[in-house]
Parts: sequence; structure tokens; C-alpha cells
Amino acid sequence: MRTTVALVFAAALLSGTPAWADKPGADWMPAAQVKQKLMDAGYTSITEFEADDGHWEGEGVKNGKKMQFHADPKTGAIMSEKPND
Repeated sequence: MRTTVALVFAAALLSGTPAWADKPGADWMPAAQVKQKLMDAGYTSITEFEADDGHWEGEGVKNGKKMQFHADPKTGAIMSEKPND
């Protein structure tokens, strides 16, 4: 019984896409262009930036405050942002 449970667990782990493997889609706006759009929107620095869960996300400084943001993968438009406390 333990062997069966262990095999099912191992198969589940190997069949899914690991969280660290998020990659931009072929039709996504390039990261450099999205970062430029963020800078144009008032960000003075981008400290973290990655593809995650189907969008660009990261952290930066806007109006002197540390912010978290999510950006549309195809247009680079800011979808959400909030202070990073």
C-alpha cells in the first residue's frame, strides 16, 4: 500500500509543470518592452520581474513607494498594483 501511494505521489509531481518553470508565451510582449511601459507609467525602478501564472508580475518603486504589480502579458498594461508592505 505504501509503495502504491508513493508511486502515485511521484507521478503527480512529475506530471505537473513546476512553479519555477513559468515562461513567457510565444505571443507575449517582450520583458524589456513591458519594463519600459512600467517606467513610462511612473515606476522609477523595477526590482523584481518574472512571468508567473499567465502574466508578468514584479515589484518596483512608484511615487517613492514600493509596489507590487501585475501586467498584461500581451499588451504590457498594468492590470493591478498595490503597495508592497
